[in-house]
Amino acid sequence: MDKLTAYSVKLKKVVEIKNPELITMKNGRMAVSGVAAEDPNSKVFRILSQSDVEKAKKLIG
Repeated sequence: MDKLTAYSVKLKKVVEIKNPELITMKNGRMAVSGVAAEDPNSKVFRILSQSDVEKAKKLIG
């Protein structure tokens, strides 16, 4: 995982996440929220696995 990506339903493809934020959902799982780099009007969201959380923290900073 060198870049954070998510599937955009609006664009119907996998896109890079611009301005990613690490958030905690109500059930305690971690996720990344942001906007699609190709279309700033498209919000994207990716639920992370436990191993991906550590990688995402390093990428976000």
